Amino acid sequence: MSHRPASIRVLGPTDAPALRQMLGLFSDAFDDPESYLHHQPSDAYLTRLLASDTFIAVAAFAADQMVGGLAGYVLLKFEQERSEFYIYDLAVAEEFRRQGIATALINTIRRIAQQRGIHVIYVQADYGDDPAVALYTKLGTREDVMHYDILPGA
Repeated sequence: MSHRPASIRVLGPTDAPALRQMLGLFSDAFDDPESYLHHQPSDAYLTRLLASDTFIAVAAFAADQMVGGLAGYVLLKFEQERSEFYIYDLAVAEEFRRQGIATALINTIRRIAQQRGIHVIYVQADYGDDPAVALYTKLGTREDVMHYDILPGA
């Protein structure tokens, strides 16, 4: 199915409602309403997050509908005076996939990274998520690493 091309927009401090739409998009895409919908932060929190230098959210819209989103974090490094960008979440609504929207979102982050002097952008993909692996392989270099979740406390 072909749709009108999406417009891409970097979200700013007044875009807490759009960030909530992105949470809904991620909930649907990842089938995870518990993480994305059931414990959402306050508008004040989202406004502070969107105003910070260490969080970036980029959204794709077709008409007034959010059809894609990318959210991630700028990580200031200590070993050198530079930063990295971690793509934390990236999703495109199912009916808008395979239209270049994810690539456009990443290319927007690439331009922002270049403007801000960010050294590298990185992202994780799950085994079996072949579309994500294909996209990231097209755009970057693969590194095989292990990922561990360590819970706070002792």
